[in-house]
Amino acid sequence: MRRIPHAPAHQNGFSLVELMVTLTLGLLISAAVIQVLVSSSVTNKLNQAVAQVQESGRFIMGRLSAEFYEVGRYDLVTANIDNSVDTIAEAAYVQNNPIAIPGDFGSIASLGSVQTASGGSDKLVVSMLGTEDCTGNNHGYAVDAEFHVVNHYFVSGNALKCTGYDGRVLRGLKVQAVSPSTVTLLDNVESFQIQFGVSDTITSSRGQAIRYVTADEIGGLRNTNQQVVSLRWALMLKSYQNEVQQTQAQKYALLNEAARTMSTSHYYQVFSKTLALRNMKNFVRSSQ
Repeated sequence: MRRIPHAPAHQNGFSLVELMVTLTLGLLISAAVIQVLVSSSVTNKLNQAVAQVQESGRFIMGRLSAEFYEVGRYDLVTANIDNSVDTIAEAAYVQNNPIAIPGDFGSIASLGSVQTASGGSDKLVVSMLGTEDCTGNNHGYAVDAEFHVVNHYFVSGNALKCTGYDGRVLRGLKVQAVSPSTVTLLDNVESFQIQFGVSDTITSSRGQAIRYVTADEIGGLRNTNQQVVSLRWALMLKSYQNEVQQTQAQKYALLNEAARTMSTSHYYQVFSKTLALRNMKNFVRSSQ
């Protein structure tokens, strides 16, 4: 008779302890891989946010520098000025009032540079000679004809905007032919702050800024025959990406403003610049 072999007493395989150890090691390795992927994603988002903010900062600082450089310019000799008004009187007005303050323009008495309450963005209103305002509007003048341009820079809804005006209309010298328009210069602007470098009295100054003041001091300085000869501005920009998670909330202070603690869900960066107003320095020197 043929015998059926018995099963061996011990079979090869994993014990319960071995299975538990293997599963635990697998979970640890998986957790490490996930952590690396999450960390890589966070780093990538932060790098994108930094690049976006820095690119925006370079763009807006370059544009504002080019536009502010013209503040106070009024060239009676070489410019192609529209002569439908008294250009000599207009030149005197622009050169003596390169920075407008509330009350300067009868048609819009509230229009002017303003130092806002702590935490708010400032407003800047400037005068110059130009062929168009900050929006590209030539207000109905002939092509390449220059006129008194007034630009108003302000922040609304986290966007830096500019409204352009015909200064002659604002001063009541001309009937409005084209309505003012507004353009958005840059989004995601958290704060916009301005200070003004003022000279000593015109009769004794060499056109250098002796101190920096806020917009609410300009009216009084006019009475002492002091002139704005430079601009200092600062912008705080934030990233579009609200999934950025900073490990610690950062504090930022712009010019004369108190430091503010910002959200950890955005990347923030401050850009600032001081610009000498060449036209105003020359005007001050020539007035002696």
